[in-house]
Amino acid sequence: MSTYEAIAMILAIAYILLALRQSLWCWPAAFISTLIYTILFFDVSLLMDSALNAYYLIMAIYGWYSWKYGGKLQEQELEVSNYGLEKNIKIIIVLSLVSLIFGYIMANYTSADFAYVDSFTTVFAVFTTYMLAKKILENWIYWIVIDMISIYIYIQKGLNLTAILFVIYTVLALIAFRKWKEEYDQRTVKTIQYI
Repeated sequence: MSTYEAIAMILAIAYILLALRQSLWCWPAAFISTLIYTILFFDVSLLMDSALNAYYLIMAIYGWYSWKYGGKLQEQELEVSNYGLEKNIKIIIVLSLVSLIFGYIMANYTSADFAYVDSFTTVFAVFTTYMLAKKILENWIYWIVIDMISIYIYIQKGLNLTAILFVIYTVLALIAFRKWKEEYDQRTVKTIQYI
């Protein structure tokens, strides 16, 4: 398993580095990495994480298409945008409630470990992946929180390479947020100057 975990880790790092640069190649790297992680997490009874990675497989295809053709004009690449504070607060409240419901179900009706925490990271990651596919700036802030919580889970489950991967993810998410924000701010300033 550690060989597969290492391959998934390398591809996952490639995914984040390519996403940071807004390269379409991030999505094929994500697809293969998540295929491996879907199987790994199922094998160690992190059922919500396994289901999440199955979802990532679909989102890798959607993300590639969205980035390639999701711009304001058809066949134009998508630009970075943001949701704003009010919308993010509403998202956090709704996703927290959904996480509690899933956590209760997983804790009481499955053999899942870390049912509530795993549900929290999974529910938030599902929506955050959508945000990334739409190039929403705040997705990186969500990932920082999700990744930090995930580090603890993976250490507890003995997935040490994956825990290291999520430390790297946290650092790269910080860098990506700064880079995307700079681009967003520059484009916003240019737009204001033309008005």
